[in-house]
Amino acid sequence: MLREEIDRIRNEVAFYMRRLYKKGLTTALGGNISAKLEHGILITPSSTDKGLVRKSQIGFLSFDTDGMKALSAFKPTIESYMHLELYKIRPDINAVVHAHPPLASAFTAMNSKINCNLIAESRAVLGSPVIADYAPMGSKELAAVVADAARNANVILLKNHGVVCLGENLLTAYSRMEVLEAAAKMTIITMLLNDSCPLSKDQIREIDRLLSKYV
Repeated sequence: MLREEIDRIRNEVAFYMRRLYKKGLTTALGGNISAKLEHGILITPSSTDKGLVRKSQIGFLSFDTDGMKALSAFKPTIESYMHLELYKIRPDINAVVHAHPPLASAFTAMNSKINCNLIAESRAVLGSPVIADYAPMGSKELAAVVADAARNANVILLKNHGVVCLGENLLTAYSRMEVLEAAAKMTIITMLLNDSCPLSKDQIREIDRLLSKYV
């Protein structure tokens, strides 16, 4: 891959990290983003203000040597194992966005689920999110449980933690995070008002059929 293309992707990783912070979807030191290259990933650093992160701060991790061989002088995010494991289990994806959007993350500590069938957009963009069991942040155990949960879903809620969204590119993965937070807000509103009229089973099947033609 040409250096110009790598620089472009590195710039996109930094841009979407800043955008997450600007939109209130993560905190100053929370969240991480990666994009896949041929032999490894470009990923956000640890202990860096996510609202100010720049292209030069995005590092590279090789898929070699247990997946944690840093080929540039930077401190990788604590969730690097999780990112690498996701690319291993889902070779169809090229981007991973992990954040702690407040409303969606609240559902990771509740028995209630986010209703992604209230409007057509959330059904089309999110499908059916899944839950990954709790595991300590940054651990190989967390990487394993999240990767297992991601086998058949692009949106994963991490129990008592946050959210991971996958995509064929950074825009798609990021968009899923925004739409999930909106779906969480709509779910809370309908819960408070005790009034909802979600999509019917036929309407859901119609949306799924339509999307299958474009995937």
